[in-house]
Amino acid sequence: MTIQELYQNIGGDYDQAIRVLRMDKLIDKHIRKFASNGVVDELLNCKDAMNPTQLFEASHAVKGVTANLGLIKLSEMASEITEEFRPGNDRKMSDEDVKERIEAIREIYALTLEGIRKYEES
Repeated sequence: MTIQELYQNIGGDYDQAIRVLRMDKLIDKHIRKFASNGVVDELLNCKDAMNPTQLFEASHAVKGVTANLGLIKLSEMASEITEEFRPGNDRKMSDEDVKERIEAIREIYALTLEGIRKYEES
């Protein structure tokens, strides 16, 4: 499987990743590290406490990492949470809505990791 095929399989934006990282070699390196970097896990672990500062920081980190990797769905979903908890912004979502979005991130993250695992095995 090529890196481009991986991106097709996981619904990522290869063109975005190549604009940021410039080389397939770097995309490969960082996509392989994605599962172990813990940034998404940090956000997933914030769900129950609903601490605004932790949710903002964790979602902002996820947004940045996933945007750089061209993982657009995850980036957009994390961006919603980031803006919800950005200091100075008024909350628009209920806690339940936020928890649902975090669960949706969990599902897409699992599918993304599965795709990466298959890529690594090929």
